[in-house]
Amino acid sequence: MKKKLVVLTGAGISAESGIKTFRDSDGLWEGHNVMDVATPEGWHKNPALVLDFYNQRRKQLKEVEPNLAHQILAELENEFDVFIITQNVDDLHERAGSSKVLHLHGELLKVRSTKNENYIVDWQGDLNFGDLDDNQKQLRPHIVWFGEAVPALDEAIAITQQADYFAVIGTSLQVYPAAGLIDFTTPDIPVFYIDPKPIKIPNLRNPLDVIPMRATEGVAFLKEKLLNQMQ
Repeated sequence: MKKKLVVLTGAGISAESGIKTFRDSDGLWEGHNVMDVATPEGWHKNPALVLDFYNQRRKQLKEVEPNLAHQILAELENEFDVFIITQNVDDLHERAGSSKVLHLHGELLKVRSTKNENYIVDWQGDLNFGDLDDNQKQLRPHIVWFGEAVPALDEAIAITQQADYFAVIGTSLQVYPAAGLIDFTTPDIPVFYIDPKPIKIPNLRNPLDVIPMRATEGVAFLKEKLLNQMQ
């Protein structure tokens, strides 16, 4: 039976494909304050701005490709039972070939009802006023905004608890509850932390291997380490 590798990915892995995130620029996301485009309050204040913002993000997503880090994680399924838990809303992991991907913060290429959070549909183009669910309620981006619950959290915790190896790639470990997943790992399993500017992880009960590299370099290095441990 293959060992289970659970990987938590964040903005840093998508940034190398050309996707800009608010992580890079003091709370601005493509020139917008995140409070205006990534909160329920922003939606109620100016839904037209929010719809346009995510329409632009959807267009941008079609112009980028998975990078080497995404591709290597997909290739690792040949040797490991790999499960990706991502904070990213893009589909680059899926396009690279990863078969098990859980999106903690929603997905750009899906929309949902403003009144029924379980009404979720695939959506490739622009989302506009007048795009309605079956009960004639406006659709909104399927994004978990700041201040909203994270529906996939319980599933992410359960997956994390089963890990034989746990890797953190390209996330600042500042956004909760996602950052707290590391605390649900079995205490003795190896944890690998890939980030060019790693922070100190307090109270970690696991053996920690810090790899201070960008995602594309670090994931290639991680693959070597994992394969060597199998020998």
